[in-house]
Amino acid sequence: MTTETWQDGVYAALKRAGVRQLGYVPDAGHIRLIERAHADPDMHAVVLTTEEEGIALAAGAHLGGQRAVLLMQSSGVGNCINMLSLPLNCRMPFLTLVTMRGEWGEFNPWQVPMGSATAPVLTAAGVHVRRADHASEVVDMVAASAALAFDSAVPVAVLFSQRLIGAKVFVK
Repeated sequence: MTTETWQDGVYAALKRAGVRQLGYVPDAGHIRLIERAHADPDMHAVVLTTEEEGIALAAGAHLGGQRAVLLMQSSGVGNCINMLSLPLNCRMPFLTLVTMRGEWGEFNPWQVPMGSATAPVLTAAGVHVRRADHASEVVDMVAASAALAFDSAVPVAVLFSQRLIGAKVFVK
């Protein structure tokens, strides 16, 4: 018997929103969503070499009549700054789920600068930013954000706080 997690609820919300493509750069914070996507014959999971490829994937999905989501870590947001103009200027829907680093319990000082800059950078790029800090709010927030992105054709990012996903630890 498997206990359903908030990540399973997020996956179900993405399916209800009609998402059929899931692009990701491998990330432990998204592992449950990635596993679910690979196990689902109705979902096309695409491993990316860099996060901005996910914006192009989402644009291509939209042009082909499908919906996509991009999974990435906050450190990848900086890789996307130029590409974020695509969904904004072309009035295309874009949904990304971002696991945060550089916050609560962070061991790696290299993660702190982009972790602090993620929300302001996305906002400055024209992306509507939502933040989930508690498991009880995640599923509704993702569902509402998917509706905003896909029904209003705007870019939306949901940030999963480091406290929500759990701080990574350095293992010696």
